[in-house]
Amino acid sequence: MNSKIEPSKNAAAAGGDMIKYAVSAVLVVAGLFVWFWFSAPERASQLGSWTPQIRGLAVIVGLVLGGLVFLGSSKGRQTREFLSESRFELRKVVWPTRKESIQTTWVVIVVVIVLSLMLGGMDFLIQLGTKWLLGR
Repeated sequence: MNSKIEPSKNAAAAGGDMIKYAVSAVLVVAGLFVWFWFSAPERASQLGSWTPQIRGLAVIVGLVLGGLVFLGSSKGRQTREFLSESRFELRKVVWPTRKESIQTTWVVIVVVIVLSLMLGGMDFLIQLGTKWLLGR
């Protein structure tokens, strides 16, 4: 585990990050706003026949720009570092072969079937017992 002790951040950096978070959120919301604003038929006619494509592009652009602004903040740097370390750790994983995966899948399927039959049988017996007790 690569834990690091970081010195406390000063107030100016935290304030700058808050502005970046706000700008990032505004960009994402702006993309979604364009999507919903131009979904109304009277406003959709302003965009012409390209309405769905332009609306989708606005959402994508808002998400991408918002993500880029976020990645410039301290939390964005931490996120990039986390993803980089995760990728490094994934290289260490020993993935099962196709044969092992298929065998494990069949074991899971058989166990699920057996357990469901057992639970169904128990349910049936409890139901019979309840009917017998209530019928007395």
